[in-house]
Amino acid sequence: MSTTSVTPLTTEDAEALVLAARRAAEAAGVPVSVTVLDAGGHLLAFRRDDRAVLISGETSTRKAYTALQLDAPTADLVDLVKPDGPFHSLPTSLNQPLLFIAGGVPVHRDGRLVGALGLGGGTPEQDHGIATAALQTL
Repeated sequence: MSTTSVTPLTTEDAEALVLAARRAAEAAGVPVSVTVLDAGGHLLAFRRDDRAVLISGETSTRKAYTALQLDAPTADLVDLVKPDGPFHSLPTSLNQPLLFIAGGVPVHRDGRLVGALGLGGGTPEQDHGIATAALQTL
């Protein structure tokens, strides 16, 4: 059995993700909140633009948490929890802060899950695009 070590997501990584997300959001003219969680679901970085709607802080964190727990972009999960979807009861069956709206993405390093990034404040498509653009910095 191989025990390959993977460098965890660092505070420096988290700050780079926040900066990249904020730059992408500014270029798109969208005030956002950005959340970065480590592999354990603990907050590494958070930033809410002054003009971002207040709830975007909560949505960015829940999107990051959902992407982390399911190791998938939240954009890929939306149809699964619709009333006719195979996991339609998931959002209400667990006592967890899950949110199935595009804007959360898992963060991988060397093929291993090391954290997640969540965006809130724009449309779901804008949040997803900003999050995926920010991932390119790592």
